[in-house]
Amino acid sequence: MHYIDHTLPNGLRVLMVPAYAFQSVSMGVFVKVGARYEPADLSGISHFIEHMLFKGTKNRPSAQQIAEAIEGIGGDSNAYTSPETTVYYAKVAAAHVNVAIDFLADLLRNPLFTAADIKKERRVIGEEINMVFDSPDEWLDVIIDEVLWPDHPLGQSVTGTAASLRNINRTALTSFFKTSYHPGNIVIALGGAFDPDQVIPEIDARLGDWPAQAPPPFEPAPAVPTQVRYRIEHRAIEQGHLCLALPGLPRTHPDRYALSVLNTLLGDGMSSRLFLSIREDKGLAYAVDSGINLLQDTGSLTIYAGVDPRRAAEALQAILIELKRLCDDPVPDQELRKAKEYVKGRMVLGLEDTYSQAAWVAYQAMYQSEIKSPEAALAAYEAVTGEAITALVERLIAPGRYSLAAIGPFGRGEALIGLITE
Repeated sequence: MHYIDHTLPNGLRVLMVPAYAFQSVSMGVFVKVGARYEPADLSGISHFIEHMLFKGTKNRPSAQQIAEAIEGIGGDSNAYTSPETTVYYAKVAAAHVNVAIDFLADLLRNPLFTAADIKKERRVIGEEINMVFDSPDEWLDVIIDEVLWPDHPLGQSVTGTAASLRNINRTALTSFFKTSYHPGNIVIALGGAFDPDQVIPEIDARLGDWPAQAPPPFEPAPAVPTQVRYRIEHRAIEQGHLCLALPGLPRTHPDRYALSVLNTLLGDGMSSRLFLSIREDKGLAYAVDSGINLLQDTGSLTIYAGVDPRRAAEALQAILIELKRLCDDPVPDQELRKAKEYVKGRMVLGLEDTYSQAAWVAYQAMYQSEIKSPEAALAAYEAVTGEAITALVERLIAPGRYSLAAIGPFGRGEALIGLITE
């Protein structure tokens, strides 16, 4: 992957991945801010700002005009907020690259934050929170973070709470926006069929006079837990939902490639150990998988299962058995080879569109000291050894570090808690 790394005089970094085999261009604005940068009383403010930028700007005063700016040329635009990043993007036919640049620059430089829109959006986000609460598998993602990182910004929901929403007014929004949205805290990235020599002046004309500032601080991650943590939420529903989590690794850790392979072995895909054991062999769950979350100074490894509540303890016991098997027995060479090929293949397939290529360089520019090529990442996966997996298992998987979240008709969850505390 060939990319061009250009910095405007005000410090705004622009990364470009020209790819002329495509007929589209994707442009993303990657802001290094999210839930972990927020005080508890303003939890959800990054996500609130993400919504507000689509409500109106000086040049496009209504949500309809903003929507039509990209939809009117057959393109797609959207945004998302995570614990550490807020991203805005537009994907358009190659002929309309200047429209995408003007559109995203307008969102960044000219949001209105009107009182009427703030009032409406507070209700809309309140409904979003209610929707997540009503989806137990989604709500489980919220509460497992609270269990992993209690009383810390990393444990706060991206959408905030009903109480914190009430505290988010125009003054808070504009203040947080000004400290977070500026060239010192943003990366622009483009992928697709465009001429960099034409794109750079267009970006410079709209964003080149934007004053630079220092990036906002965040609270460092707390120490890794040494005692089991849990939260059982009793609900009279038909299916039980379990999430078992362990501390993971930071984004820049050299063992992150081994962690991806370990996650694949454990629970990513239909040939993973958890899927074959818990669904195919024992029939304990329809959905079972594992995932990793890499953050700037910490991370997590999580296992999810949707189960018959009457067999929830049996399912959790089966998960713990698979974790113990990783601790007790080296991974066979053939299984390791399969996992590495899976990870590499998914990575390659994931880069087959213009946005993913832009995101590839943008996230590394924000969080890594260098931008690795896909070829270098593939080589890093290939270099993972069985010994590296064993060392990682010894480091991460320890019973005293388990965190458990469960939703379902479990009462106080004594049967589940007993399995992780015995």
